[in-house]
Amino acid sequence: MSVHDETEADTRAERIDPVLAAAGWGQNGSRIRREVICPGRIQSGGTRGRGLSADYVLIHKGQKLAVLEAKRAGVSHRNGVGQAKDYATRLGSRFAYASNGLNWYQIDMATGAEGDLTLPFPTPDELWDRTFAVKSDWRERFGAVDFETDGGKWELRYYQHNAITAALEALANGDNRILLTLATGTGKTSIAFQIAWKLFQAKWNLSGEPVRRPRILFLADRNILADQAYNAFSAFPNDAVTRIDPDTIRKNGGKPPKNASLFFTIFQTFMTGEGEPVYKDYPPDFFDFIVIDECHRGGANDQSEWRHLLEYFEPAAQLGLTATPKRKHNADTYAYFGEPAYTYALRDGIEDGFLTPFKVRQMASTIDEYVYDGSDDVIVGDIEAGEAFTESDFNTRIVIEERELSRVQEFMRQIDQRQKTLVFCATQDHAALVRDLINQVKDSTNPNYCHRVTADDGAVGEQHLRDFQDNEKTIPTVLTTSQKLSTGVDARNIRHIVLMRPIRSMIEFKQIIGRGTRTFEGKDFFTIWDFVKAHENFNDPEWDGEPLEPEAPRGSRVPPSEPPVDEGEPPENGEDADDLSREKIQVALSDGTVRNIKYIAATTYWSPEGKPISAAEFLKRLFGDLSGIVADEDQLRTVWSDPDNREHFLGQLSDRGYDKDRLDDIRRLVDAPESDLFDVLSYILFTNAPKTRHDRADRVRESSIHAFDAETKDLLLGILKAYETDGESELATKKLGQFLVARYGSIGEGKEKLGGLAAVSDAYRKLQLSLYND
Repeated sequence: MSVHDETEADTRAERIDPVLAAAGWGQNGSRIRREVICPGRIQSGGTRGRGLSADYVLIHKGQKLAVLEAKRAGVSHRNGVGQAKDYATRLGSRFAYASNGLNWYQIDMATGAEGDLTLPFPTPDELWDRTFAVKSDWRERFGAVDFETDGGKWELRYYQHNAITAALEALANGDNRILLTLATGTGKTSIAFQIAWKLFQAKWNLSGEPVRRPRILFLADRNILADQAYNAFSAFPNDAVTRIDPDTIRKNGGKPPKNASLFFTIFQTFMTGEGEPVYKDYPPDFFDFIVIDECHRGGANDQSEWRHLLEYFEPAAQLGLTATPKRKHNADTYAYFGEPAYTYALRDGIEDGFLTPFKVRQMASTIDEYVYDGSDDVIVGDIEAGEAFTESDFNTRIVIEERELSRVQEFMRQIDQRQKTLVFCATQDHAALVRDLINQVKDSTNPNYCHRVTADDGAVGEQHLRDFQDNEKTIPTVLTTSQKLSTGVDARNIRHIVLMRPIRSMIEFKQIIGRGTRTFEGKDFFTIWDFVKAHENFNDPEWDGEPLEPEAPRGSRVPPSEPPVDEGEPPENGEDADDLSREKIQVALSDGTVRNIKYIAATTYWSPEGKPISAAEFLKRLFGDLSGIVADEDQLRTVWSDPDNREHFLGQLSDRGYDKDRLDDIRRLVDAPESDLFDVLSYILFTNAPKTRHDRADRVRESSIHAFDAETKDLLLGILKAYETDGESELATKKLGQFLVARYGSIGEGKEKLGGLAAVSDAYRKLQLSLYND
């Protein structure tokens, strides 16, 4: 067989695999694996963008030392160099290789040195020694411990592996302050678990020798975070894990537990106690390793009273986990831990397809600000004529219930009320008011449809939250909150986030967005309903998210027990201090004022870099992207007239960030909602006036349709009707079989009636040539 007849699979099996085997790969603990690096960005209709897979990942002692990209023997071995470098960068591999089985190319990603490789291929030990010039006993010991994957039921994602490796490498080098910055929803708890697993099994401890298992403390600032982590560490032996909480301390004679390897608690428990705080019952060198979850909120903060706790346990190696990149608001966190050992941003997670994209609906209204003119009734407090109130005043200085009701009615009218929703309010009192208003206007008959979850709701609120997080439960469907749910809520099926209070910082904004980014079956995106101009945070120069284009609002759609004593939650940023220190003004709007409240949906478009741009800039960018694919009008018409070529072309657009939702937005933007996408693109590229789908279908019905026999003609008329109603997607190759089944009951029966599959396919393609011939 000629090399030009070989497939890539042939080349791998017959040429590349034997070379790797001869070098010892796949033997004596080394591994070769094909790795799905990422599944591709989530798009509409359950589809995804282009995913990435590495042909060979070479692993030795737990480290991904090299990536090898294979090409078939009939093409140049250099064709895989670009992919190999990209994959090696993502996986953190020192070496990248490309080969067609006949020739080999190598790149050292650390030094930049590259060139042709003369066989034999390096052995696992040779690549290990080249990667790690400085020997480390702990690196070797960590590598000897396999990751805990529950018997192979799940695999670490590439960035999780990178984060774990970076943290362990830092520990092996003697670093005792380590920071990992990963976007919400990317599995920071799983990363902490795997690090702890390696330390536990390798018997790493501060003595520097594997003489005992380490004592590891997991610190959070909320019970729900500590509970989630405690439950996530279930693979450890039962006697190795303990919870430090008031009940455990009480049962232990007032002393915290010490006979374990992994300890889970919250700052509040550790900072309290009779006389001395609980943490001082432990010697300063008791813990070898401390994990601080959401560390930007915890003891790393210079102003935090919890900082003393971390300073007390100064001998321990301390790992900070955060979702927030460095900002002026959390600079002290980075000062305490240093620069991150590894970072995985929100933008990365969305582009890779591990996080869900989002849309923003900007809900401007005629009552975003309020000036008292004397026509409305002042129920409580004093107010002067002409006194003005802005967004930050509402529900902290002044309460206008009709205003809040209008906002509730506006978003409830537009959402699917069966979908889980979080509503962020100004204060706990405001959250109670909004809860009640939602329950008053809801379609559901269930009295538990919406609940408030704030610090004041205690254990009852915690139970509502657990029910909300349960994907098998539909009630409660909506939760209102003020600060409490901005972090640490692992609810995968949230479809709507409603902002009814100003967002104080970029950090908080990203945390709130993180409530919706977790993936769930059938969840193509989630929507942020922005009543408070929070979208202005996207102008932050370091914003790394990429929202989908906002959509204009659609039309209308058709008793608890007393909570037990809880060990405490952090104060909600002192939000209720104003409630206690001053009485809020309460105003009832006149009927005329209420009738004049109007909402306007502002539309902003987003560049692939996630920056807000004007409609004109958006179209200019699309024009540039299209010009790189389509040379002239004839090429566009030729590509579009063939269903297979059209599908490939749409895939190219999707890879550039223009999925179905974006293309539909473009259709609306050029005011051609009833036009074929061909006409929309032709208008953008060549300024051709768009025809409607009805016009195109009518012209075919009046002319070329008569060339077919009666049976075929009837089938094609039905296809044209579907095209008019639902668009060019009805002309895809895969749709033909569906039309045959719908009309004849089976594809076989359709072929018999129409003279064979070749005749049917030919008629289907001729129909499309006729549709687009002018």
